[in-house]
Amino acid sequence: MTLIVRIKPRARREILAAAEWWSKNRLAAPGAVAADLKEALDLLVEFPGIGTKVENAKDPETRRWWLDRAGHYIYYRPRGRFLEVVSFWGSGRERGPKV
Repeated sequence: MTLIVRIKPRARREILAAAEWWSKNRLAAPGAVAADLKEALDLLVEFPGIGTKVENAKDPETRRWWLDRAGHYIYYRPRGRFLEVVSFWGSGRERGPKV
């Protein structure tokens, strides 16, 4: 069963901020965040179990998936027929998000 993507408000803000920064600072590939995110979500809705489980998450089903070019993790969890994206977190930060 293919899941339906649902992006939580916090994750939406983080994605928009990263995409805006990328479009201004990576002129060779200004749409990379959106393209890589779409590609990753297309994969995750089919195979939600492939991400790495996140330790100490509120929900034990929370996982993360690495976007190499963008240098960000997608934090997500399956919720019934949905794939909820809960955070979009840059690898340069010292700690992961509270999810």
